[in-house]
Amino acid sequence: MAAIALVDTGFLIALLDARDGHHRWAAELASRQPPPWTTCEAVLSEAFHILGPRDSEALATLLRRSAVMAPFRFDQSTEAVLTLMRKYADVPMSFANACLVRMTEIVSDPLLLATDTDFRIYRRHSRQTVPCMLPT
Repeated sequence: MAAIALVDTGFLIALLDARDGHHRWAAELASRQPPPWTTCEAVLSEAFHILGPRDSEALATLLRRSAVMAPFRFDQSTEAVLTLMRKYADVPMSFANACLVRMTEIVSDPLLLATDTDFRIYRRHSRQTVPCMLPT
C-alpha cells in the first residue's frame, strides 16, 4: 500500500455517486486503499460543483471526518504547476490535474486514485510515469 493515496475529482465523484459508471470500481478501490486520502482544493472545488447540492453533503462528511484532506499549497508550487499546464496544453491539463501531478512529485510514495486516463500521458519530474490506479 502506498504511503499517501492521492485522489482526483473522478474518483471522489465515482465513490460518492452510485449512479456513476465507475462507482463499483471506486468503492472496491476505497476498501483496498482506505482513507485518509489527500487531494488539493482545486479537486474539491470541481467535486462540489459536479456533485451539486444533492450529493455534496457526502463529500462534506468525508472532509469533516478527515477522510479527505487538502494540504497542498499552490503558492509553494506556483511555477511547477503552471509549467505543467503549459507543457500539457495540447492535452489539455486542468489546473486540478496539474496540482495532483505536482503533489506526486513532492510526497513520499504516492499513489493517485483517478478516473482520468490523461494521467497515463502526464509525467512527473519530466520523465517518470504518474503512479496511479485507473478503472480498466
